[in-house]
Amino acid sequence: MAGTLLFNALREAIDEEMGRDPHVCVMGEDVGHYGGSYKVTKDLAEKYGDLRVLDTPIAENGFTGMAVGAAMTGLRPIVEGMNMGFLLLAFNQISNNMGMLRYTSGGNFTIPTVVRGPGGVGRQLGAEHSQRLEAYFHAVPGIKIVACSTPTNAKGLMKAAIRDNNPVLFFEHVLLYNLTEELPEGDYTCALDQADLVQEGNDVTILTYSRMRHHCLKAVEQLEAERVSVELIDLISLKPFDMETISRSIRKTNKVIVVEECMKTGGIGAELIALITEQCFDDLDARPVRLSSQDIPTPYNGSLENLTIIQPHQIVEAAQALVNKGI
Repeated sequence: MAGTLLFNALREAIDEEMGRDPHVCVMGEDVGHYGGSYKVTKDLAEKYGDLRVLDTPIAENGFTGMAVGAAMTGLRPIVEGMNMGFLLLAFNQISNNMGMLRYTSGGNFTIPTVVRGPGGVGRQLGAEHSQRLEAYFHAVPGIKIVACSTPTNAKGLMKAAIRDNNPVLFFEHVLLYNLTEELPEGDYTCALDQADLVQEGNDVTILTYSRMRHHCLKAVEQLEAERVSVELIDLISLKPFDMETISRSIRKTNKVIVVEECMKTGGIGAELIALITEQCFDDLDARPVRLSSQDIPTPYNGSLENLTIIQPHQIVEAAQALVNKGI
């Protein structure tokens, strides 16, 4: 078998959940007969109708607010951001409404909503289409944040997110949609709050997520050839962090590197290293290392774009320095 592409894995998850639960619906720009900007909702409008797969005007604040109202009345909406950067226009609806209404209503309402779509640094998409919003929303109370990295966890996480009674921000990477993998058979879900231990090792822990998982895997191949044993963990859950898995690994390796595509200042890595310092300080033999994107708008020029984000050779160099020389 040829395997399943990541965007089709997401589509399968949404299709299966819409078939299982009539309360699940989709809304966003071009999600209907066009099938979504990256075809995650292809053919769903024909199968479920225009009201359950609703094409909306170009008004992110409007249709995200509508999703909150729909969730309050008992529906389970999935909001697609054609590009996740556009959802900055709906920051108020996601933070002040989606994240807080369960609390501010005294528990009278739940907001079972998934907000999903493509993000990350693509290939010459320009600054406004290369946003990484995970850090923007990380401080918002009341929401969960996950980032898929393989077709298997994309499908399992999407199904779990749709079934969850809390709002979930679901980050997909624009360069991973054509990743192919054999999917497990049957109805399966992935936990929304658990990291994935990709590979066990003894010398250094590398924590990463989304596309950087695959950059790290390339680096691990080279490090293994140099007899550096890497424990690689895909965070998957960005809020909350799976500190149990992370702490267990650091107790074993005593060294940690965080690799992210997020910006360095105020990024996911910054919060993660703060927690590691608070909870794992006595287990560390060296200071934590953070490999993050440059704090600049992403250039359109392809060569400059590559220079703004972490590349596999930088991960190799950081691990070598940490394990062999100490820093």
